[in-house]
Amino acid sequence: MTFSDILSLSWRTIRSNRLRTGITVSIIAFGIMALIGIITAIEAMNQSLYENFSILGANSFSIRFRERNFRMGGPPRTDIKKTKKGVKERASNLGKVITFDEARAFKDRYDFPATVSISKPASFNATLFFEDIKTNPNVRVMGGDENYLLNSGYELISGRNFNKLDIESGRNVVIIGSDLVKKLFRNNPEYALGKIIRVGTNRYRIIGTLKERGASSFLALDNIGLITYNNTRRVFSSEGSYSITVRANEFSQMDAAVGEATGILRPIRKLNFKDPDNFYIDRSDSLVETFKNLLRYVRYAAVLIGIITLVGAAIGLTNIMLVAVSERTREIGLSKSIGAKGSTIRVQFLWESILISLLGAGIGVLLGVLVGNGFALFLKTGFVVPWIWVLAGVVICFATGLIAGLYPAYKASKLDPINALRYE
Repeated sequence: MTFSDILSLSWRTIRSNRLRTGITVSIIAFGIMALIGIITAIEAMNQSLYENFSILGANSFSIRFRERNFRMGGPPRTDIKKTKKGVKERASNLGKVITFDEARAFKDRYDFPATVSISKPASFNATLFFEDIKTNPNVRVMGGDENYLLNSGYELISGRNFNKLDIESGRNVVIIGSDLVKKLFRNNPEYALGKIIRVGTNRYRIIGTLKERGASSFLALDNIGLITYNNTRRVFSSEGSYSITVRANEFSQMDAAVGEATGILRPIRKLNFKDPDNFYIDRSDSLVETFKNLLRYVRYAAVLIGIITLVGAAIGLTNIMLVAVSERTREIGLSKSIGAKGSTIRVQFLWESILISLLGAGIGVLLGVLVGNGFALFLKTGFVVPWIWVLAGVVICFATGLIAGLYPAYKASKLDPINALRYE
């Protein structure tokens, strides 16, 4: 009997036991779907992170008074400061914000081929009004300067950027993102220019509208209103920390730019040579890696779910194949009586087990990719197929089917043809 004949016979046997096959295939498909679906969703999130958190560009970095506090739950910790071994942090340096005077002094002294921007958040849950239309209370309002758009990756679609008078006077002018243009002005950027809107209870004149960032749902980058940092100080609050963003002219200058920034900011922050840095330099690629490290735990959970499900499926598949051996004892005896070898019987049962497992893998991979890309569609990223994990899933299912079918196939190949023909 040729290999193709064995495969054909195995397939016909599987089709003749649809209920039993369907249950086993479903169990395997569920495990692979969970694994591939979660991995696909994670890949989509990683892609979205690279698209969104790379807004600073590969040649940019930001300076904050402490590291970004990403956590899986619980309140943020502000009392933790990593220091070098043997170096003691002065209590006066712990949690020390970057003040307005320090940020301005840094910008004035930073003599490097780079663009420096100062910013300060005004609100993360503002409501904007235009006539009788209002937004949801989730608009991010940021205070910046003339370099904020360039350093943050925004482009104007209409209007103008902040000028020196806007910044120094802190007058009420605003640049709005594309989401706000759609909500308040029916997606008409030109019509929005010059209009008066309210940010809370304060009136602002729109001087510019921003081009849609795209693929920005993860951070809602288009749901933003930009005002000047002096207006933030005057209208919202003068307290809190300022952020500094530096955009080097060339990527090759990044290390030198970071070193220059550190050397300038340390004396501004009144640190002596023994004190560790009480500020954090945040490069866009390191921010992405921070989030990816958080997502790896989800990946571990997906792998664990897949393993547990496949172990259960292997046990179930082994039992089903043993039942199949018992039900087909007379068939096996007849095959042996007309010349079928034990190895042929063994290969036939092995391939029945492998084909059932591969059917589950195929259905599970398809459903997993569809489920994962449903999440990718929500994040507005491209179609994602984790090919390495798809291949791994198929190989694992092949191995599962092979292992699960070994004992039943061995048992079938060792049946005595005479006793098998007598079996009722």
